[in-house]
Amino acid sequence: MKCPGQDTQYWKPGAIFDAKCPECGSTVEFFKDDTTRKCGSCGHRFVNPKMDFGCAAYCQYAEQCIGDLPPELMAQKEDLLKDRVAIEMKRYFHRDFKRIGHAMKVARRAEWIGKAEGADMAVVLCAAYLHDIGIHEAERKHGSTAPKYQEEEGPPIARRILEKLGAHQRLIDEVCEIVSRHHHPKSDEQLNFKAVYDADLIVNLEESQKESPMEKDRLNRILEKSFLTESGRELAKSVFIG
Repeated sequence: MKCPGQDTQYWKPGAIFDAKCPECGSTVEFFKDDTTRKCGSCGHRFVNPKMDFGCAAYCQYAEQCIGDLPPELMAQKEDLLKDRVAIEMKRYFHRDFKRIGHAMKVARRAEWIGKAEGADMAVVLCAAYLHDIGIHEAERKHGSTAPKYQEEEGPPIARRILEKLGAHQRLIDEVCEIVSRHHHPKSDEQLNFKAVYDADLIVNLEESQKESPMEKDRLNRILEKSFLTESGRELAKSVFIG
């Protein structure tokens, strides 16, 4: 069966429209399912300004359905993917609102740090949402939430979620790599890892401070020496010092 969004019998008025070429201003006719069109006047090829690629963020048949996506839309697809990953994370944790809340907070912090540092936000946010996804299996198999067990059990679950959503292999591999050692940075870490690590550290510190506040000198030492990015350190200082 053809996707209703691509089958012309389901199209409504406005499915065929004119758009101005961003280079020369000439009128270019678009069908709603065109990913790009070339201007007949100047030859410039540009992206369909009205195309909705929401389903392409998670549909495994997206490329078959609408053809090869141009780079601009591949970026949009990965950006939309993070929202689906957040939904799957919530479904997986079900009523474990503590873990859901933690993941959401880490994602918010990671988004701020990642943008400030120029990281790949699709990788950063997917990894942030899934960084603790192995915690239930760690409890079930090992009776412990120790970091080494979370890091051992998390990647297979993260991989299944990302494959289900049709993520690209490059993104899947990097997210799973971050999940597999998100508490244990190497000396030469990649930027995406650093953004997630620093965000998780900030949220863990926030949670521990609420339960058992540490001495000011110890907190200051952590703020000065434990972060992997300057943006993470600045954010942490604004959270804990003001």
